[in-house]
Amino acid sequence: MKKIDDIKLHLGNTVKEAMAIIDKGSVQFAVVVDDDLKLLGVLTDGDIRRGLLRGLGLESSIESLINKHPVVANINDTKERILELANEKKLHQIPIISNGKLIGIQDIREFLAPKNKPNKVILMVGGLGTRLRPLTNDVPKPMLDVGNKPILHTIVENFAKYGYTDIIMCVNYKSEIIKEYFGNGDKFGVKIEYVLENQRMGTAGALSLLKERPKDDFFVMNGDLLTNVNFEYLHEYHKDSNACASICIRKYEMQVPYGVVNVRANQVTSIEEKPTQSFFVSAGIYMFSPIVLDFIPKGVFYDMPMLFGELLKQDFAVYPFFIREYWLDIGKMDEYRRANDEYEGVFGL
Repeated sequence: MKKIDDIKLHLGNTVKEAMAIIDKGSVQFAVVVDDDLKLLGVLTDGDIRRGLLRGLGLESSIESLINKHPVVANINDTKERILELANEKKLHQIPIISNGKLIGIQDIREFLAPKNKPNKVILMVGGLGTRLRPLTNDVPKPMLDVGNKPILHTIVENFAKYGYTDIIMCVNYKSEIIKEYFGNGDKFGVKIEYVLENQRMGTAGALSLLKERPKDDFFVMNGDLLTNVNFEYLHEYHKDSNACASICIRKYEMQVPYGVVNVRANQVTSIEEKPTQSFFVSAGIYMFSPIVLDFIPKGVFYDMPMLFGELLKQDFAVYPFFIREYWLDIGKMDEYRRANDEYEGVFGL
């Protein structure tokens, strides 16, 4: 059983403080207690992300976010009873109570689960990287060094860190370089298969080439992203939402370089000087349930907006996962330079 010292919060804490506690803690949530260690509620990473989507700021109170009626077990409960409770509520950790006070957190995975998870990771690494030429004249973009290793190496390591070791790489441009570097994945502690795109298939179309249909929910990620997103949090969020598809999103802001004139009924209503507009944009990381594969046509170009458009048209549950961690799309030369400048500070060497 894990101690609560490093995951403890009080009602007066802010969203920013809660994020720091959850990120540094040994489990996937924080507990909210009073001065006598009475459990007032729990706060998950998903709760925070949903709050940020609603517009809460980093200095906002956590009080509106916490689950005030969490599932708990008693110190006298048997292992079998705790497992039964965890399976019933689909939980990985359960707070343990004794005489009304919180004494610890039981991680269910300590009872049973193997380290490596069955969920496949599908990496889209077949792009030409034309905007990074001449660097990509002889090397595919995911194999460009950032820090002291290829971008794709860092991606594989990050998934493996969370136990996602069954990896499929959808390759095309200079695929032999990727295959020679990674092989079957043994030296990286993972298993790697390759799917060859003989033509441009789009970010979703390549999924129609999979040799076997995944049995479990699976990840899809572009191979030119540098991020330390917690993939386990994304997985849990996807499951907790009962989503068919989850799309990682980032907030993107752009400033209009002119004064914006608002007009209604042929009259000026206001003028805004160089306003900043804010959007949510796709971060190129997704999690899908296997059923989405039924909507991807075989052997034709099909990108992610097409797929999500069809899923929404069919009324499937599609949820956003707000990325608050480090994230960088390495598509242009200035982003490549920035990635190298920032790598050690984010990932170490």
